[in-house]
Amino acid sequence: MYTIGFVSEIITLEEHKILNFEQQISELVYDSRKVSLPEESLFFALTATRDGHDFIPDAYSKGIRSFVVNHITPFLAEKEDVNILIVKDSLLAMQELAKYHRTQFPNPIIGITGSNGKSIVKAWLTQMLSPDKKVYQSPKSYNSQLGVALSLWNLQASYDLAIIEAGISEPGEMDNLEEMVQPNIGILTNIGIAHAQHFENKKAKLEEKLKLFKRTELVIASSKYISKEELPAQASWTSWGVEETDSIQILQQEVQGNQSLLKLNINKEVVDFIIPFTDEASIENVLSCISLLIYLDYSISIIQDRILALKPLEMRLQLKKGIANSSIIDDSYSNDLASLKISLNFLQQQNQHQKRTLILSDMDGLKENNKLQHKLVDLLNTQALDRLVWVGEKYAFLEDIHIKEKNLYPDTSSFIKDLSNLVFENESILVKGARIYQFEQIVERLGLRSHGTVLDINLNALTNNLMVYRSLIPPHVKLMTMVKAFSYGSGSFEVANLLQFSKVDYLTVAFADEGVDLRMAGISLPIMVLSPDADTFESLIKYNLEPEVYSMRFLKEFLLFLQDRNIQDYKIHLKLDTGMHRLGFFPEEIPEVVDVLKKQNLVRVQSFFTHLVASGDPNQDDFTKYQINTYSEAAQILREGLGYSFIRHVANTSGIVRWPEAHFDMVRLGIGLYGVDMDRKLENLEQVSTLRTTVTQLKDLKAGETVGYDRKGVLLRDSKIATVKIGYADGYNRRFGMGVGKMEIHGQQTATVGSICMDMCMLDVTGLEVREGDEVIVFPNVMQAAKDVGTIPYELLVNISGRVKRVYYYE
Repeated sequence: MYTIGFVSEIITLEEHKILNFEQQISELVYDSRKVSLPEESLFFALTATRDGHDFIPDAYSKGIRSFVVNHITPFLAEKEDVNILIVKDSLLAMQELAKYHRTQFPNPIIGITGSNGKSIVKAWLTQMLSPDKKVYQSPKSYNSQLGVALSLWNLQASYDLAIIEAGISEPGEMDNLEEMVQPNIGILTNIGIAHAQHFENKKAKLEEKLKLFKRTELVIASSKYISKEELPAQASWTSWGVEETDSIQILQQEVQGNQSLLKLNINKEVVDFIIPFTDEASIENVLSCISLLIYLDYSISIIQDRILALKPLEMRLQLKKGIANSSIIDDSYSNDLASLKISLNFLQQQNQHQKRTLILSDMDGLKENNKLQHKLVDLLNTQALDRLVWVGEKYAFLEDIHIKEKNLYPDTSSFIKDLSNLVFENESILVKGARIYQFEQIVERLGLRSHGTVLDINLNALTNNLMVYRSLIPPHVKLMTMVKAFSYGSGSFEVANLLQFSKVDYLTVAFADEGVDLRMAGISLPIMVLSPDADTFESLIKYNLEPEVYSMRFLKEFLLFLQDRNIQDYKIHLKLDTGMHRLGFFPEEIPEVVDVLKKQNLVRVQSFFTHLVASGDPNQDDFTKYQINTYSEAAQILREGLGYSFIRHVANTSGIVRWPEAHFDMVRLGIGLYGVDMDRKLENLEQVSTLRTTVTQLKDLKAGETVGYDRKGVLLRDSKIATVKIGYADGYNRRFGMGVGKMEIHGQQTATVGSICMDMCMLDVTGLEVREGDEVIVFPNVMQAAKDVGTIPYELLVNISGRVKRVYYYE
């Protein structure tokens, strides 16, 4: 812990205003929504897509009194009770502080970089080293310019070693990361296609990644990805691969069932290893782990025992449906204070249930570390928790945690045995445990059962896409996001919760019932309903939903309804038809609308909007200009007639990208939020949802045999056929039958055979290494899949059945 006075000496200041030089600083905060110990927090006003200076009042209202800023804001200038450090760049200042803190750590730091596998290698090394050493690992995927700084800040001298990820996406980024991490040992996982568009070639990307190792003692890497000549001059090299010159040479690799047998030449000694995985990526990651443990002088027998204990890891926090209308937040693969804070922040943004439960395991080092105990108590006492389930040693400090209901168990099995005596219903449950406690057993008991087809929804990708589109609009322009049709198949309140947490301005649903569901789940954002009718008026009022008003008939019916209930100034959204010809007033009807609205005080126009018909089609640009001009003229007439302003919005997803002159006061973000770039102009959008299933059975069939209903799938050769757990009842359209549909297994595409059944379909996997239980990606490319059946991605996404389990994850 540092004082604010000491921090002012570490970072490069332009000037400062320090009220209390002895103010203790233990927390670095960059997001005003994520505050746990405000009295010991230092807020960094980062300038990215959104300017952190705009959120200083929010941070102040939550108790923070110390700030690092690029300039003094009018709000701060008025405050007499604050510490202010003024710097050129607040992110660089945080990195300076992290760099200094790292230099105070006396033990080895392992730095990991690469295109893929960084988090897996980090987690597996932590698992394999933890029986003998106290290991710190950077939380989640905190490997960016910001994430690495936050990771290093949590380093404590009590750890024997630390493992820090470093990730880059553009040239020039690794220098700052290396300055902070200064790893003693480096691991390069691989060099793949991730972020390739930002580098001239693969060699340029490798050179950038290798900057992390410019002062390391040792680099561990495969000779497949790097040669000794490419290494920094001072570093020794432990290489693995098939070459005779490799430190660890692969002599033989063989798959036996669900395991791989590796014969390795290690320091001129032939050693056999059993690896509990068969996929190439996992084997590469295990070889990185073996290389490090060999360097650290672990015996072959110990390494083998610990490899056999490895399991495929869910390296992400997951939100799942639980029993009795509960929600399960599964973060059961690690437990330390830094990652616990992240998980608790995620729990607090879930508003679908009033009750919140934390199931928490003991932490490594907690028993002998009084400082860590106090931090845990302080953290939990700032959380709105109704129940704590503690699994592990019964410490005296647990009495100091002020949570109404506490259940203490010595181990996981004791808790599971007592489950029948506990009630879990209508609540959000965070399951957070170290790997050795095997909390996946708890998740299995509390989770809702479903069949093997799952739609994974990446909340990081959703947040990224939101930021991408925010960066395209001016700061004063509001953002309305579309969550109609079950958020394009991605779920309702789960996505809405994230959008509310991200402070979008409006949500839009198609029908009142969707809005009611969101209100019942704790969503308080303004919600516009696109297709209301008279029988939903009661719901609109009861749940504070704002209707689209699209015709004179509807307007007058709604006015009569409000008059009967003595309701005034209810917010409505007027729809103008400029060419879609679906719903809306024609431009020539606006004067009549003005006459009606001027004679009443029952409603107030909150917004006036139209819908662009073909904003993404360059061939229709003249018509889009006509729509924008027509709307602008009508908006002027409406504004002058009513005598007050309202929100003007025209641009949909494509309009945001291609028509900045149509941004007006607000834009409406739809399919682009979910990672579908219909305009093919945004390289940095990320895929949000992945529909995956599993292979149920494999059959070897002879040429001439038929597959599926009506014998339509005729085999022209001896074939291996895989039956997978998805059919048209799950939303996999029957048009994908007869080879039209393409799925992916182990990175290789395979086509459907025969007709699509209700609950299953069949794939031709001849020549592929496939086993029963293998994962299958249903839409490897959703844009191409839509094209193959003559539709658009919207249809494929919204038709994914509600019986398909949604799993939301956050890395």
